[in-house]
Amino acid sequence: MPAYPKGFPMSLLLYRLGRTAYRRPWAFVAVWFLVLGAVVGLALANGGGKISSSVTIDGTQSQDVTDRLRAELPDAAGGQGTLVFTVPQGDRLDSGERAEGIADAATSIAGLGTVADRSARPDTDPAATPRAPDDASEPSGIRPLVVDGTPVPGVLVSQDGSVAMLQIQFTEQVQDLPDGTVEEVTALAEDATAGTGVDVLTTESLKPIHAPVGGHEAIGLGVAALVLLITLGSLRAAGLPLLTALTGVGIGLGGAFALSQSITMTTATPVLALMVGLAVGIDYALFIVNRQRRFILTQGLPAEEAAARSVGTAGSAVLFAGVTVVIALTGLSLIGITFLTTMALVAAATVVLAVLVALTLLPALLGLAGERIASAKARARGATLTVEEHRHLAHRWSGAVVRHRWLAIVGVVAVLGLAAVPVSDISLGMPNGSTANLDTDERQAYDAITRGFGEGYNAPLVVVATPEAGSRLAQQDVARISTTLEDTPDVKAVSLMGADPDGGTAIFTVIPEEGPDAVSTSDLVDTLRANGPTLTAPEGVTLGVTGLTAVNIDISEKLADVMPLYIAIVVALSLVVLLLVFRSVVIPLKATLGFLLSIGATFGVVTAVFQWGWLKDLFGFDTTGPILSFLPIMVTGILYGLAMDYEMFLVSSMREAHVHGHRGRDAIVHGFDQASRVVVAAAIIMVSVFAGFIFSEDPMIKQFGLALAVGILVDAFLVRMTLVPAVMSVLGETAWWLPRRLAAVLPNRDVEGDQLKRHLRRQPEQEKRPLRALPAHRPRHEAPLVAAGPAATPNGNGHHREGALSMAFQIPPSRKGLP
Repeated sequence: MPAYPKGFPMSLLLYRLGRTAYRRPWAFVAVWFLVLGAVVGLALANGGGKISSSVTIDGTQSQDVTDRLRAELPDAAGGQGTLVFTVPQGDRLDSGERAEGIADAATSIAGLGTVADRSARPDTDPAATPRAPDDASEPSGIRPLVVDGTPVPGVLVSQDGSVAMLQIQFTEQVQDLPDGTVEEVTALAEDATAGTGVDVLTTESLKPIHAPVGGHEAIGLGVAALVLLITLGSLRAAGLPLLTALTGVGIGLGGAFALSQSITMTTATPVLALMVGLAVGIDYALFIVNRQRRFILTQGLPAEEAAARSVGTAGSAVLFAGVTVVIALTGLSLIGITFLTTMALVAAATVVLAVLVALTLLPALLGLAGERIASAKARARGATLTVEEHRHLAHRWSGAVVRHRWLAIVGVVAVLGLAAVPVSDISLGMPNGSTANLDTDERQAYDAITRGFGEGYNAPLVVVATPEAGSRLAQQDVARISTTLEDTPDVKAVSLMGADPDGGTAIFTVIPEEGPDAVSTSDLVDTLRANGPTLTAPEGVTLGVTGLTAVNIDISEKLADVMPLYIAIVVALSLVVLLLVFRSVVIPLKATLGFLLSIGATFGVVTAVFQWGWLKDLFGFDTTGPILSFLPIMVTGILYGLAMDYEMFLVSSMREAHVHGHRGRDAIVHGFDQASRVVVAAAIIMVSVFAGFIFSEDPMIKQFGLALAVGILVDAFLVRMTLVPAVMSVLGETAWWLPRRLAAVLPNRDVEGDQLKRHLRRQPEQEKRPLRALPAHRPRHEAPLVAAGPAATPNGNGHHREGALSMAFQIPPSRKGLP
C-alpha cells in the first residue's frame, strides 16, 4: 500500500476516485443510469409532476388574511378568475343570443363542483352594481348582465355593451384545483357562445399552468456542442460533457418532479434548474476532459493516468467551485421564503449532481473511451508544438493587460459603471396581463377590461373587515364600512363579496383607480392596512387586504427588504470558501468587488431592455413592464456562484504557477495562459445555454435568460479575463499575502494538486508503464508533471535517482522582460 501524505489531501482522494472509476467504468455507469431510470420512473408515476403559477410568502399580511379566511369562510378563501367576452367595438353583447350565450356559460360554470355557489347569498353578489366614488349621483355605466329581466350572477357589462366579464369564485386556490379545471371552464364558455360572434378571453389568473420548457434549449446546446468540438478537437471528447450534463440534469429534474406533490414548484423552478444544471454540468466536465487531453498531448501520459490526474487537479477546482455555487443558492433558504427556497434547493441539487457526475461518471466514460480520447494525429501534433505555437492569443492578451493594467482597470470600471446607470430607475413587480405580449389572450383580456371598465378592474383587492374578539358586525356596520371604503382616495368601486352570518367577518371587493403595477395601488394597500381603524365607523374593526394584487405587492416589498441580508450572508460564506482555496486575504475581496461591478451592469442592461424597451424587438417581446420581483435575488445568488467558478479556475491556475516558482506578474501571465482558453470556452457555453432561454414565450424565463447570459458575458470577459489580471499585476506578491497565524490555522486543501505531485514522485509503480518520449523542444512553461518513464530517466532502466527526480521537477525560471 502506498504511503499517503498527512491529512490525505483532497487532490489525492480525487485522484484515487478518478482512477477507480476509470478502471471500473461499467460499475459506475450502471449505477448512474440506474439512478436516472429510477428517478424518471418515479416522476412519471407521480403524473409528471405538479407545477404552480402561484407565488406566496408566509408571514405577509396578505397570506395571513388568506389563511384566516380558509379557516373561517372557506368558500370565500378560494382563488378568483375572470373570463372576458368581447365583440368588435360598435357591436353589443348585452342582448339577444349573445347575452343568452353568456348567461348559459355562467350557469354551466357555476354548476361545476370547483366553483363556489352564488345562489346561497344573492344579496352579497360581487357583481352587484358598484357605486362611482367620484360622483355618486352619476351612474358608472357598469351594470350586471340582464337576461329575461333577471341579473346573471357574476357577469358585468361595460357601458357601451362591447365587453362583459364573468367573475368566478373557486372553492380552492387556482393552483390547487384538479388538473384540467381551468381548461374545462374555458371550454364551457366557448361552447355556450359558439356561433354568436363573441370572443372568449382568459385573464392571467386563468392562464393554463405549464412548465415553460420548449425547443429553445436546443439552441444553446447546439452552440455548446460546437464550442466543445472546437475546444477539444474531437467528437468523442466533445460529446462526453454533453452526456454527463444531461444525465445530472435528468436526475435533478426527475427528482424534483417526483417530489412535486409534496413541495410547491413554480413554473420557473424546473427551468432555472435546467439552465444552471446544463451550464455548470457542461463546464465542469469540460475542465476535466480538457485537463486530461492536455496531460496526454503535452506530457505524453497514458489516458488512464491523465484521467486520474485531471480528476485530482481540475476535479479539486470543480469541487470547490460547485461548493461556492451551492452556498450561493442554498443561502436563499435562510430568508424564509418558501417558493424561493424550493427554487434554490432544486437548482442547488442539480449543481451537486453536476459535480458528482463530473468526478465519477465522467472518468468512467473516459475509461470506456480509453486511448481513443485523443487521436494519433492530435498526439503527433502535440508532440511537435513549438514554444511560439503555445503562445497564442491568450498570452498576447494577458501580456497586453499586464502592461496596460491601469488603462484596463479604468476602462472596465467605466464601462460597467455606465451599464449600471439604468438600475437607478429599476421597478420591481410580478407578471400580469399588462406585461404579456400583445397577441396573447391574457394581454387582450387585460386591454378589454381596461377599455370597458377601467384599469383598476385588473387589480381587484380583497378587503376583510374583522371585529375585535367578542364583537360582531351588524348589517349597518357592514354598510358603513362599504361607504367609507368607497370614499377612500384611489378607490373606484366597492362591492360586498360575502359576510359571516354570525357577524364575525365581512369581505369586500375593492377596485382601485389604477392597475396592479401603479404606485397608487400599492399606496392604497398600505393606506387600508395602516388606517383601517379610522376608515371604519365601528370601533375595534381591523381591515386586512389580500387578493392576487396585494400578494404580489407584498412579495415585491419583502424581497426588497431581505436582499441586503441575503447578499451579506452569501458573501460572508463564500469569502470563507475562497480564503480556504486561495490561502489569500486579498483575492477573495477582489473577487467579490469585481462581482458587484458585474451584477450592477447586469441589472442595468435588464432594466434598459425590459423596462425601457431597448432592443425589445430583437428579444421577441412587445410590451415593457417592471422587472420580476424575485429576479434580482435569484440572479445574484446564481451569478455569484458562477462568477466564483471562473475566479476559481483562472486564479487557481495563477496560484499554481506561483506555488511552482513563478513570481509576480510572471505567475499571472503563466497561469492565464494555462487556464484562459478553457475558461473562455466555458463562458461561451454558459452564455449560449442561458441565451437560448431568452426566446421562451414565458416573460419570467425570458428575463432570467437575458440576466444570466449578460451576467456571465460581463463577468467572464470583462471582470475575470480583463480586470482580474490587471488588478493582480498591480498587487503583485501582495495578492498572495496571508497572515502567518491565519496560515497556521487554515487547512491546506491543495486545489493545485501540489501534494498529489509530491506523492506520485515517491511511487515507483507510477513509472512502470512505458510512455512515449517527451518532445525535445517542449515549451518552457509546459514542464512535465512527473518523469514519464524510462525514456525520461538518465540511466534508462526505469528507476529514477533522487537527482534525476529533482531535474524532472525543476521549475522553469521566471520569464524576463515582463513589465
